[in-house]
Amino acid sequence: MTNGKDKKDKTANKEHKEEKHSEKKIGITVKKSENFSEWYTQVCSEQGADLVDVRYGVAGFVVHKPWAFKILRRIYDLLDYEIEKDGHEPFLFPTVIPEENLIKEKEHAGFAPNVFWISHAGEEKLERRLALRPTGETAIYPMYALWIRSYKDLPLKRYQSRITVFRNEATTRPFMRGREFMFYETHDVFATHNEALAQIKTDMKIMNKVTYDTLKIPFIFFKRPKWDKFLGAVDTYASDTIMPDGKRNQCSSTHDLGHNFAKVYGVEFVDENGERKHGYQTCFGPGIYRIMAALISIHGDDNGLILPTAVAPIHIIIIPITFSGKPDVNEKVIKKCKEVEELIKKTTYSVKVDFDEGTPGYKYNKWELFGVPFRIEIGPRESESDEVTIVNRITKEKKKLNLKKVEMELNQYAEEHEKLLKKRADEYFKGNTKEASTLKEVKKIIEEHRGFIMAPFCSMEHEGEKCADKLKAETQGGDVLGVKFENAEAPKKGQKCIICGKEAKHIVYIAKSY
Repeated sequence: MTNGKDKKDKTANKEHKEEKHSEKKIGITVKKSENFSEWYTQVCSEQGADLVDVRYGVAGFVVHKPWAFKILRRIYDLLDYEIEKDGHEPFLFPTVIPEENLIKEKEHAGFAPNVFWISHAGEEKLERRLALRPTGETAIYPMYALWIRSYKDLPLKRYQSRITVFRNEATTRPFMRGREFMFYETHDVFATHNEALAQIKTDMKIMNKVTYDTLKIPFIFFKRPKWDKFLGAVDTYASDTIMPDGKRNQCSSTHDLGHNFAKVYGVEFVDENGERKHGYQTCFGPGIYRIMAALISIHGDDNGLILPTAVAPIHIIIIPITFSGKPDVNEKVIKKCKEVEELIKKTTYSVKVDFDEGTPGYKYNKWELFGVPFRIEIGPRESESDEVTIVNRITKEKKKLNLKKVEMELNQYAEEHEKLLKKRADEYFKGNTKEASTLKEVKKIIEEHRGFIMAPFCSMEHEGEKCADKLKAETQGGDVLGVKFENAEAPKKGQKCIICGKEAKHIVYIAKSY
């Protein structure tokens, strides 16, 4: 249908041939399975879903165009709802951080080499440099030290949303890595470590609810090795998915900060016995950018985006099928399009009629690129009927939509769309983990297989870092991602570390990374 192959569309395209000269060239020219990198670039560009413009003029900084920004805002909305339901309250901190605050926590000061600094205001040199926020801890925790006095102030659960952070990344790509990128962070303080650990599990449930249940993006939660934890954390837990080129994409991280920041920034409280204690802290960062990248990459096909209904800016696009030289017929078609649009507006679904110039085939292709879940086609036949033709973005299957039962049938079609989207994503993710017991096997699999590799490993503590470095060098980029947070696989009796040959204490997951 998108190529205008049936008889009616051929006629419509013939009648509209004079319009083709003004139609912008759009469409994906490569297959996702054959050249994912180029496919991704094209989907993000104007010839695809028109998500970003990279021509801003500063390397690593992009313009987020309307379709992308609408999707991103909906992802934020989903997270905000779940985060606030968990008792968090919003705040907004300044973008700049005093240099002394940023470098105060020694390990966290490791961010400094990648920080953008403000040194002047106009021509006047500042007395102290200000950093553009790379993340929020060093800005927020000095204020927590002022706000928290008693155990009655705990737990303190706050978050900031719809912000950007700045890091001087060596390589950049839209929604994968940027020098300015969209960000989300929660920052919590508790009286006990058990409360903090319970919050980490809650953070994971929120991530699962939003990213898997709603957006249909499958992933695995890992506990990171000590050498790969967040700077200043006791432990880091992260959710990783696999992109179509076999590289892992970290979609979120949540951190057990213990007392590390509390001691440095004076985050203390007086308990019920009058004793002064440091708070236990956690922070949670759902990766807005990385979730968007996974959404594009896992669900998209060779015709462009495929969007879950929860984040689709438009659920239904209505395409009028009109003909040159038939004004009376066209008037009925246009009137019917408007009537159907008004009817659907009374439901929970967003709808738009595409009255722009262009052939029906061109419009089909355009809105498929944008990932709109459903297309309604209205021609002369539909203009006289109580039924219209509805097309599913995933299957391209045409069905009839009864306008007298419009909401009930749309609910049914939307449910089918979501189930199919989840099924496709689960099937994609299901077979992406293979096992290896030697470095030779790991090297062979990592060259041929797109996904995770499970292998025996000596240690998740710092003594295992040398083996991880050797693994990375030998596999040209394979990272030890850690062990499953829950239901972690145990080594079999006698299994040895694939690098040093010592007794294996863990079964770790390995993959190349962005």
